[in-house]
Amino acid sequence: MDEYTHLDTFRRQMPVANRWVYFDHAAVAPISGPAHTAMEQWAGEALENGAVHYTNWTAKLARLRSLAAESIGADSAEIALVSNTTAGINLVAEGFPWRPGDNVVTRGDEFPSNQYPWMNLTHRGVEVRRLPAGEDGSLDLDRLAGACDARTRIVTLSWVAYATGWRHDLDQIARLVHDRGALLFVDAIQGLGVFPLDVRRTPIDFLAADGHKWLLGPEGAALFYCRREHLDRLHPLGVGWNSVVDAHEFSRIALDLKPTAERYEGGSPNCAGLIGLGASLELLASYGFKAIAARVLELTDLACTRLKAAGATILSNRQGHNRSGIVAFALPGADSQQVRRRCLDRSVVLSCRGGALRISPHAYNNEADLDRLIEAVESA
Repeated sequence: MDEYTHLDTFRRQMPVANRWVYFDHAAVAPISGPAHTAMEQWAGEALENGAVHYTNWTAKLARLRSLAAESIGADSAEIALVSNTTAGINLVAEGFPWRPGDNVVTRGDEFPSNQYPWMNLTHRGVEVRRLPAGEDGSLDLDRLAGACDARTRIVTLSWVAYATGWRHDLDQIARLVHDRGALLFVDAIQGLGVFPLDVRRTPIDFLAADGHKWLLGPEGAALFYCRREHLDRLHPLGVGWNSVVDAHEFSRIALDLKPTAERYEGGSPNCAGLIGLGASLELLASYGFKAIAARVLELTDLACTRLKAAGATILSNRQGHNRSGIVAFALPGADSQQVRRRCLDRSVVLSCRGGALRISPHAYNNEADLDRLIEAVESA
């Protein structure tokens, strides 16, 4: 048996597969069966009992925080539960102690969420240096190194480029960034849930990822990681009743911030969404991210072979460790939006990004799904 044979049971946890060939996890993914069950249970408890079971809900949030930490090799004190990736990015962009003349280095084709928060710092005298990427989404590391100088404070990159699927070598980039005295922020939304990561071995400084893509959770429930040594470096944003040590002593007013990343969780949490995310993360962790990554890469490699045989041009780089679960392709002479609509008519879900078609299968997808994709593409 290969290392991902046991993933056959994963498909039964994804009811979406009963109707759809869902190859769009890089956009908004379907939630998992366990996430649905957990959220439905929360809703039933809230409906019938109000907040009587609140301590049980907060225990589940603590479990999510612990599980998220385990999944990336962090300590639970370094994890905050936030509303989305953008919120996590802004905790750093707005909380960092900038000085006029500082700069941020990023790619020019980053998803908007990883550009606008940094561009919004121009009023504080912060320059944003946006590097061009190759046609296949690659990033020239010599150019990245050359863009960094003594005033570079943060380099911010997506783990996986959303349009092309280029997966960065975070070990190599972390070394490069730290050698130049800067810190590394990773938008992990297109990698977390598929690929293993250990922040003790790969010393990134900050990370954010919403749960509504590869983590198979609902929108509005996300994870933020801040290396412990940087907690006091960031000015905390969104401070509220839950940011302080004695959070439930409402009559005691003292701005004594929690010594953990929970200080960024200022107000009442999205219990339903976060509990659902926790259930999905529990499911994924039970299979292991090494096995999930192997299956996703096998499926996307096979998809590329089948698509090329059907006349498609593969636009993503599919070499070595730069491969991911995202494949961009083009059909010569075809309108991408029209192809997407024809695929939807055949219950095959994919996206258009940058004028190209994009598929992003998860580990529960199978070869029969690929057959239906190829049939739909050929019909278009």
